[in-house]
Amino acid sequence: MVAMTVGTGEAPAQELRGTLRDCTPRGKGLARLHEGDIAIVDAPDMQRRLAEQLIARRPAAVINLAPYSTGSLPTFGPHLLLDANVPIFEVADAAVREKIRDGKKVTVTPEGTITVGRKDVGVAQRVTREQVDNSFAEAQQGLVENMEAYFGNTIEFIHSEAPLLIDGVGAPELGDAMADRKVVVVSPGDDTRRRLTGIRNFMREYTPVIIGVGSAANTLAEMGYAADFIVGDPADVASENLRSEARVILPADPDGYAPGLERIQDLGVGAMTFPTATDSPTDLAILLAAFHDAETIVTVGEPVELDGMLTDPANADPAALLARLKAGRKVVDSTVIENLYAVESTSGVAWAWALLGLLVAAAAVILVVGLGGNGTFADNLVNTWDTVANTVRGWIPAGEGE
Repeated sequence: MVAMTVGTGEAPAQELRGTLRDCTPRGKGLARLHEGDIAIVDAPDMQRRLAEQLIARRPAAVINLAPYSTGSLPTFGPHLLLDANVPIFEVADAAVREKIRDGKKVTVTPEGTITVGRKDVGVAQRVTREQVDNSFAEAQQGLVENMEAYFGNTIEFIHSEAPLLIDGVGAPELGDAMADRKVVVVSPGDDTRRRLTGIRNFMREYTPVIIGVGSAANTLAEMGYAADFIVGDPADVASENLRSEARVILPADPDGYAPGLERIQDLGVGAMTFPTATDSPTDLAILLAAFHDAETIVTVGEPVELDGMLTDPANADPAALLARLKAGRKVVDSTVIENLYAVESTSGVAWAWALLGLLVAAAAVILVVGLGGNGTFADNLVNTWDTVANTVRGWIPAGEGE
């Protein structure tokens, strides 16, 4: 059992019993959650939408494997659950994730001990209204401060880079290599390989212009793709990939200094520089595609999301938002393309194809047999059937069929 101090700030609640439903992203319990069940979720900063789905099924309690509020975003999920008189708990021990079993009987004691079947799997802390209100107020204040910082940096970036953002001043000239074509911008990331695999049919069908960002150029080469452009610090890219037919573009400081230029010169590789105030080669690649009239820009890499920008502005480059706003309707994340190309076969369709195959095979046999003898079509079929029947009868030892 996991040792953990329980402090609810309220009088101990009564013991709760019910069927455990795994409503985490890897589980499917939400669809089977019924009144009186106990739901297990994994929802940091629980959103209103999930809370409403839970409330509609009237669970006896909701146990969260993550904090209902991390202090980053002021979300309303826990408030809604408490307003609906649903007790809510948090579990701090990650080991509990591996011990939950959908459909098992679960008990939560007033002290917070969670028992699945007959085994104690952990201790939960009951979350009170006071805790929810306090964390919401702190997150709300933090969000205001983060927004002020982020948009202050954004305004400063616009002041310094307005000519670039408005009219592409300073962007290297690439001719019409991207004009009216689909462009795929591949950036380094933990799931870059998986995401590239997910859009392989799109890549095969359209043969897009490929921009490898930094070390992602190595990943592309390893997966059999030839980058048309490489944007980033050459120190992150293998020499053989820099020497390929890809055109190399180096991000440079506003004064023109480009890190890695010496390596390019030592390799005898030609390169262009792109001086801007941003340190993100991914954003530069998106701007390059937008300025050179790409039809569609598909990004493969870490997504840019509003929640991430506002919760940690120190690590949020204003160029990430502005580059995508500049690209406008042309830019799309690779997961969208992957979903468009995903084909889910159903059992009904599979059976239909199997039946069609059997019918075609049967028709072919009938045609071959009917035309393969010296008699009429019908006589040939009868003779063939008698031959098959006699052969099968000969396989059965005498006496067994009687």
